Amino acid sequence: MEVEAMVRPVVEAAGLELVGASFLRDRGRRVLRVTVDREGGVDLDSIAEVSERISRRLDLEGFEPGPFDLEVGSPGIERPLKDPRDFARRIGQRVKVKTAEPVDGSRTHHGRIMAADPDEVRLATDSGERTLRFAEITSARTVFKWEDEKGGKR
Repeated sequence: MEVEAMVRPVVEAAGLELVGASFLRDRGRRVLRVTVDREGGVDLDSIAEVSERISRRLDLEGFEPGPFDLEVGSPGIERPLKDPRDFARRIGQRVKVKTAEPVDGSRTHHGRIMAADPDEVRLATDSGERTLRFAEITSARTVFKWEDEKGGKR
């Protein structure tokens, strides 16, 4: 069974959203990194609780891919955006989006999300509005600017 499919019910039962789960190498060790979130963010108690539940679930399922460390955390301030729902929930926020092919002469696009539907996202950029099809997006994340939070430059 795929690791995301194993941990998703545990995360959702805890009232959290599974942002991602993947294995990676970190300083010579294998790490199962599980990223969770919820509207308004997650606190350390919620992360600790879901981490314990995930660990128990993996043990019960007999999940044995070899030695690994489990790390559970939040996506942080600059969160990856993976599907149209992520974009729709962040209308008005600043993002950085990369596309497979150039759109209006660039493969990297910075702006605020104006609208998002199942097929595309519309950004307000410094050079005007830009519409990007989700099928062309290779990566995207929110961008945090301290000036925005302090009421300064936007």
